[in-house]
This record gives sequence, structure tokens and C-alpha cells, in this order.
Amino acid sequence: MKKIVHFRTDTSYVSIIILIIILVIILFPIFSIVMTSFQKTRDIITYPPKYLFSPTLKNYIEIIKLGLIDGLKNSLIVGSFTILLTFIFGSPFSFIISRNLFKRKDDIRFWILTQRIMPPIAVIIPFIYLWSRVGLFDTYIALVTTYLTFSLPLYIWLSIESFKSVPREVEEAAALEGCTLFQVFAKISIPIALPGLISALLFTFVFVWNEFFFVFALSSKLQTLPLIVASHGQAVYTSPWGTLSAFTSLLSIPPIVLMFFFSKFLTKYFIITE
Repeated sequence: MKKIVHFRTDTSYVSIIILIIILVIILFPIFSIVMTSFQKTRDIITYPPKYLFSPTLKNYIEIIKLGLIDGLKNSLIVGSFTILLTFIFGSPFSFIISRNLFKRKDDIRFWILTQRIMPPIAVIIPFIYLWSRVGLFDTYIALVTTYLTFSLPLYIWLSIESFKSVPREVEEAAALEGCTLFQVFAKISIPIALPGLISALLFTFVFVWNEFFFVFALSSKLQTLPLIVASHGQAVYTSPWGTLSAFTSLLSIPPIVLMFFFSKFLTKYFIITE
């Protein structure tokens, strides 16, 4: 005789409704910005807001004329080199701290954290003086090196736990087979900790991609996308909302694309840590 089992679904329905409400609250600003980027000016300022309108690409054509291509190129170059150097220099440091290879590691970790939370205004004047004196003001080298001052502490702080998740037994077995410390780091620890390291790099890239203050202070001709957006909409009440929305929409694409391609690493990382 078959038994009929009844499940209570009230709780699941309530959870789904709450989840939908949260998603609507989170996604509505994004939807509004993307929608505004395809509207004409008269549709944007109409009250009540119009959700049915004839889309136009005028705003995107306008931002191309305002330097979108150059700004995108500069942002990609600065962001890519910053993240690459952050990974190269930050990963060994995180590995060393995670393996307790020296004393007072907790003090070092706290010092790293203080470098990240230090306000940029506190260090920008020495940087301006330094790059002006050596003739590197308004160059990629100056921006990338300056960006490393906040991307490295952030990445190191986040990636220490990733290296801690690597089983010590695996590293000790490799050492018994004759591997040096660097070989253990490069061939064992990096591949195992890679999902967590990618997560830390993605989080760091978002900060680098959206950075405004350093590029504003250290460049005049070399403009990244955030600086172009800010310079295009200085006056609040006279800002061209259509082109600003188009800028913002395109500015969000690279982080979203990276998240999409590396989502499998993020999923694997969260499954492991659970």
C-alpha cells in the first residue's frame, strides 16, 4: 500500500515571494539605467516615467564622439596590467603569510589591512610630486603603480584564506618528493587555491575598474571611463541623463562579462568552502 506524503509548501511560497521582491528592488535601478540609455531626452524628463517608448541609439553614438573608445582602451590597459601585477606579487606574499613562515604574521596582516583602508587623499600628494619629478606624470606606469598601492593589500587580504584551504598533507608530500618551496607554491598550492584566487582578483578588478580619484589627480590627457563619465556630467541639473546612462551601462559590462566567464570557479570555490 502506497503512502501519500504531503509537504507543507507555505514556507516555500513565502520564500519565493520574498526573493522576487528582493530581486525587483536590486534589479530595478539597473533596469532603469539601461532603459534611460535608450530613451530620447523628452522621454527621460516626462512625468510620470514612460516605460513604452521608441528606443534610440543616439546616446551611444554620442558617447563614442565624447571619447568612449579611448577611455575604454585606457581602462582595459590600466586594469589588466594592475590585476596581472597584483596576482604576480600578491600571491607569493599571501602564500607565505598563510603558511606561518615568519613571526608576527598577525601584525603584518593588520598592517596590510591598514594600507587598504587608508584614505587616498593621504597619499596622493607624494605620488603627484614623485611622478612629476621622474617625468612619468600622466602615463600608464604611474597609474598602474599607484593602483597597486590599494589593489595589492585588498588581494592579499582576500587570498590568504584561499591558500589556507590547501591541505598541508599535499604540500608536505610534494616536499618529501623533493619539491622546493617555490615548486610547492607554483605546482601545488596555486592550482588548488585558484578558484579562491580568481574570486579575489575579480573583487579587486571591480575596485580598479571603478577607481576615479587617482586617475583624476595623476592624469590630464590619459582618461579612463570613470573620469570621462564624471567630466561629462559635472552639473547635476544640466546633466545629459541619456549619455550618462549609456556610459554607466557600458562601464558595467566588463565586470559582468568576467563574472560570467569565471562563474564556474566561483561556484566551485563556494562549494569547497561550505
